[in-house]
Amino acid sequence: MRQQSSLKEGVSPVSNLLDDGPIVLPALLLCDFGHLADEVARLESAGAKAIHLDVMDGRFVPQLTYGMVVVEAVRRAATVPIEVHLMIEEPDQTAADYARAGADIVTVHIEGLANPEATLAAITAAGSRAHLAISPGTPVERVQPFLAAAAGVLVMSVDPGFGGQAFQPAALDKLAQLRLLRAEHGLALQLGIDGGIAAGTIAAAAWAGAELIVAGSAVIRSGDYAAAIRELQQIARQEVD
Repeated sequence: MRQQSSLKEGVSPVSNLLDDGPIVLPALLLCDFGHLADEVARLESAGAKAIHLDVMDGRFVPQLTYGMVVVEAVRRAATVPIEVHLMIEEPDQTAADYARAGADIVTVHIEGLANPEATLAAITAAGSRAHLAISPGTPVERVQPFLAAAAGVLVMSVDPGFGGQAFQPAALDKLAQLRLLRAEHGLALQLGIDGGIAAGTIAAAAWAGAELIVAGSAVIRSGDYAAAIRELQQIARQEVD
């Protein structure tokens, strides 16, 4: 068994990965959880530079997935950064715990936060990058007051809760808004997108400004992780070269 990596020491390597352009983060939601460590190793061998984990509580979103134990298991198995996307009620209470469990990025939904600045600060203090997420029905203005406290923003291009949904193009306008705000205020935000990403949608997402691009079905259901990641990565980076 691989030991827990030291990725969380110092500056997150996610920043360095973006030096080469956008990266694709395969989402584990649809993987074979009966062979979790093997799936993580397979994704890394296929070229994944980071991995995305969806934590759902059956309350904030209809689906129930997994929690801290699985995050800790992935951290032990993975040698690349992991992003933990919390789709849960009252994330203020547990977000920092996920950081301490080994997440390099902890992403929390603005719609569920009672005290965004305090929670973002707690995640950061625990050694992780603190990112905000916004659902399709949430305007950028909702997160704007907290951008200086965040290290990134994840724009949902589907309604959170289930994989395999169709891409919602309105997410592209939000990315453009966030890109403009980042430039206007000199912010060091990493911009991400999650939902409906495939060969036919990733180019538009990268063009709009997405840098951390989450892909679930397009990779896990492809039958060939390496070919799927390579194709998506090439399309995304062509848009920003």
